Amino acid sequence: MNELDYMMEQALREAVKAYEKKEVPVGAVVFDPNGSIIGRGHNQVEALSDATAHAEMIALTSAMATIGSKYLEGCTLAVTLEPCPMCAGAIVLAKVGRVVFGAWDPKMGAAGTVLNITGCNALNHQPEVYGGIMERKSESLLQDFFRGLRRRDT
Repeated sequence: MNELDYMMEQALREAVKAYEKKEVPVGAVVFDPNGSIIGRGHNQVEALSDATAHAEMIALTSAMATIGSKYLEGCTLAVTLEPCPMCAGAIVLAKVGRVVFGAWDPKMGAAGTVLNITGCNALNHQPEVYGGIMERKSESLLQDFFRGLRRRDT
């Protein structure tokens, strides 16, 4: 297994935690420059009644607390879904070195699909971005979750 697949596998484990809690199954993990995990998160929007409780936000906050810095330079954020505008903005503000994500988000993606906040040269930081890593696994988990929701609604 290569480095990016390993990172995405860790993020998928977090996404499964969200799925089991009936949250949109998105997971995120932050790795330091040596590849050690310094932050984890999964969606907790429903549990916390907080629209900002996205996996990325929780993982970034955890990582910053772990290293005692507001910046995550040289770190990698692995997340199962392309970051939304809020999360992409937080990634830029935290100066994350690299973002690795699984599924593309055609409705809210802000790492190149709908917007490109992570690649905006007008901002003070642009992380490296690698999308589509283990894309099928991430998509499958999301599709299964939303299929289940539709069945409950009928």
